[in-house]
Amino acid sequence: MSPTDMAARRLYPQHGVVLRELGLRDGLQLTRTFPSTAAKMEWLETAHAAGVRHFEVGSFLPTRTFPQFEDIRRLISTVSQLDGAFSSALTLNERAIADALQTGVDEIVISVSATEEHSLSNIRRTRQSAIGLVSRAAGERTNGRPLICAAISVAFGCSIAGDVSPTDVLRIATACVEAGAEVIAFADTVGFAGPCQVEELCRLVVPRLFPVPVIIHLHDTRGTGIANAFAALQSGIRILDGTLGGLGGCPFAPGATGNVVFEDLVFLCERSGFATGIDLEKLLQLRPLLARELPGEPLYGALARAGPPESIRWRAVGD
Repeated sequence: MSPTDMAARRLYPQHGVVLRELGLRDGLQLTRTFPSTAAKMEWLETAHAAGVRHFEVGSFLPTRTFPQFEDIRRLISTVSQLDGAFSSALTLNERAIADALQTGVDEIVISVSATEEHSLSNIRRTRQSAIGLVSRAAGERTNGRPLICAAISVAFGCSIAGDVSPTDVLRIATACVEAGAEVIAFADTVGFAGPCQVEELCRLVVPRLFPVPVIIHLHDTRGTGIANAFAALQSGIRILDGTLGGLGGCPFAPGATGNVVFEDLVFLCERSGFATGIDLEKLLQLRPLLARELPGEPLYGALARAGPPESIRWRAVGD
């Protein structure tokens, strides 16, 4: 087994379900304010104590324009000190990739759009140029680390180009794997998908890409996020993204309410027979921190309103 295969198995074992918390990256990309570094570290440590193991901690973007990510290196270091935890970070260009490779981040994420129109609007590159970034990142790393994740944006529909063919999405994903990606994420970037669309794409790509780990990244823009997550689980997906409080959203989807609520996603998985190892009561203890550090930002979540069922004991990893 190659070093990259071993790393992929370590981050994404081929059993159980993996939930990735993206609040510190996707969750903060549209907020008017953002937490202090100390609060972000508390965020990571509290979520880890609740059983969360996968964190996307920011983007390697110009800090003058995106000051919310200027402490990304400290957060990567923090995650590296948490037992069994893994970090990922978004990169959009050559400089960002070079910066990421100088850190101990476990995974770098490279955005590749499913449509040419979105690619040019989002990262000002053609899709082929974005796939070239995947190849470059794979060639410049050392000993197969970090893992390279190609995130296919607007995989379920594009706000600029409209409908997206699942076969076209699979073709792009396959090209990313051939370029060196060891992980593929499919994103409902602008919240166009319903359960049928999610099921159709998942049932197409999971067997074709196996054993490459497949991630489904959902937004709750039109209220279908949890239903779409269940459709993904029923279609063989075992890695899902969410953000605490449903923070985040896409700049190209006006009025978007952000990502799937991570707390609700945990509850869905547990009640669907997929153990997450996450203690929901401990996880909900993060809500006051979010409210304190992000004043005025709406926090979503049915579980936060109703609470976990009192008759169920939620166990964290190691309990």
